[in-house]
Amino acid sequence: MNKSIKFIVNYVLGPLLFIVMTYTLYKQIINQPDLNLRWSQIKTSWQNPLFWIVFALMFLNWGIEALKLKYLLSHLEKLSFSKSLQSVFAGSSITMLTPNRTGEFGGRILFVSEKNRIKAISANIMGSISQLVVTIFLGISSLFYFLFVLKQHPISLPWFFNLTFFYSGLAIAFFLLLFYFKVHYFIVFVNRIPFLKRFVKHIAVVDSYTSKELLSVISLSLIRYSVFILQYLLMLKVMQVNIDVKLALLLLMFFYFIMALAPTIGFTELPIRATVSVLVLGIYSDNIFGIQVAAFAIWIINLVIPAIIGGLFISTIKIVKEHEHN
Repeated sequence: MNKSIKFIVNYVLGPLLFIVMTYTLYKQIINQPDLNLRWSQIKTSWQNPLFWIVFALMFLNWGIEALKLKYLLSHLEKLSFSKSLQSVFAGSSITMLTPNRTGEFGGRILFVSEKNRIKAISANIMGSISQLVVTIFLGISSLFYFLFVLKQHPISLPWFFNLTFFYSGLAIAFFLLLFYFKVHYFIVFVNRIPFLKRFVKHIAVVDSYTSKELLSVISLSLIRYSVFILQYLLMLKVMQVNIDVKLALLLLMFFYFIMALAPTIGFTELPIRATVSVLVLGIYSDNIFGIQVAAFAIWIINLVIPAIIGGLFISTIKIVKEHEHN
């Protein structure tokens, strides 16, 4: 790569991404219906200590993700917790511009040495799969409880659609779990296809994890899932959405299940979040405005603020190093 291209990549691309991401988030926020009322409600909630607990839990949420990434990348290189945390924040920034958060890998690998960046993508994918497995399994567990124990619909859809959700989710979860723990067979399969064989060296790292290590990653994903469920429960309390805690827990598990499967782009995710939250929670509370503001506040705290922090990290990093020593 010649010097002029390196200069553009290192000193123009990062700040440009930050500007584009910030602008798209700004447009998304100012175009919200009843923005003044929603923002006024959030500012009022600042007086509630629970709001600041939710805010503090954001750092725990992403801190756990950083630990998970550090653990997965340890087979490639030793990454400090600080670098790992910067990496996940950077990923949260890039993902705001891509469908279903697929772009997070592009941000995360920037803090890995250049020689390991392609390999690091597959390690990141394993982390994402672990989180998706937890989200889908707990989501279908919630749906099972509604359909077969409570014998009621969590959302106002015909029985057929709820059953389709359940069995489709179950199939996806088991497929992901099988892939996650038996990824060795995928590597063997890829190695047997001539035109794909050359890529095996870049994804072989996922074959180096033991079952115990993969279980540890699943455990971290479960803890992180518990954190953002707790955040949402507390935010509903702050916004005076009075739903029984057990019922709200089940509904939020189902909510995150739908969000995991819904096609979204980070910066346009808010309307979908607001719609799904009302669809799921609105049956059990008539405080629709509170439900919408809670979704808005969680989006700001868990996604927008980390994205801005990540954008700042990206804007200051040299994406392409002048010299890299092994």
